[in-house]
Amino acid sequence: MSIVVRDVREHELDSVLALNNAAGPAILPLDATRLRYFFEHAEYFRVAERDGTLAGFLIGMGSGAEHDSSNFCWFRERYPEFFYIDRIVVASRRRGGGVGRAFYADAQSYAELRYPHMACEVFLDGTNDPVLLFHGSFGFREVGQHVMSETGVRAAMLMKPLCSYPWVYETYGGALPEVSWLLRPRTALAHVAPRATGTCP
Repeated sequence: MSIVVRDVREHELDSVLALNNAAGPAILPLDATRLRYFFEHAEYFRVAERDGTLAGFLIGMGSGAEHDSSNFCWFRERYPEFFYIDRIVVASRRRGGGVGRAFYADAQSYAELRYPHMACEVFLDGTNDPVLLFHGSFGFREVGQHVMSETGVRAAMLMKPLCSYPWVYETYGGALPEVSWLLRPRTALAHVAPRATGTCP
């Protein structure tokens, strides 16, 4: 059956938390408070459904967000504007079935109208070659490495240029047409203007 990517619903947060914390060492664990913060503040928080069940989720935010991740701060110290993928998790039984690619296609279709780059990281723990290959095949390239102060884990810092953005920006600036397919995911948060101060040191 097809993969449906849509905004997360509040009653699904317990399932999202369980998915995250069962994902293994490639994903940092979450607690309910941190997940609630993402639900209330993340610019992009979507889930994938396949065969009527939750198959994964992706959380992302723009460079103006208030976010204390040291990886996010690393990017913000070096790049003025980007869309940051904080985490993507696919249920173990759904891996290799196209869910990750569906998420990245959806996230890019959102981000390329608003940001010049997409950014993310992959932990370099010796077992993540398939994850690096996946990102490389999707156009991401390493722009540096960073040892996370909160965990001591080294991460490859990846970025992908979004080639549609310059044309969109030159044509529309910050005022995209008011058509339904351009609405932000999580329209209830659309009125919240990005704040450039953030929580990075």
